[in-house]
Amino acid sequence: MANIGRGPPQPLDAAAKTVKVKVTFVGAELTENNHVGNEWWYEGYVNGKAIEEGSSRTLSLKTTDKITLKGEAQEQDKIPEDGEGSVSVKASAVTKTITKSVQVAVTENRGRYSGDTATWTFTFKIEKAK
Repeated sequence: MANIGRGPPQPLDAAAKTVKVKVTFVGAELTENNHVGNEWWYEGYVNGKAIEEGSSRTLSLKTTDKITLKGEAQEQDKIPEDGEGSVSVKASAVTKTITKSVQVAVTENRGRYSGDTATWTFTFKIEKAK
């Protein structure tokens, strides 16, 4: 059967536009500590990859893709407690500079302060890359 007059077959989905987005891990702050501990490790992540505090990463994404920001904190003792949190932003939503915060709660797991929590706030800046 000939395909006369209809042109080449077209894909069902239109190709998504590509955008460049710059994500900066501004920093992490221990905003509340109710007897959880004093020695901490923490890390920020952009789309599953660790990023240094104060550093930026430029991503080439489809407008339909999501940017996942994650924070992880761990109180360092014999039996460490840890917590993590994340938030996602659609790449198409980055029309201006956006600041996103990720809240991370760490709960003490032993001793007389068992059940008490510490809260970390991880701050990320997302903007269109130039």
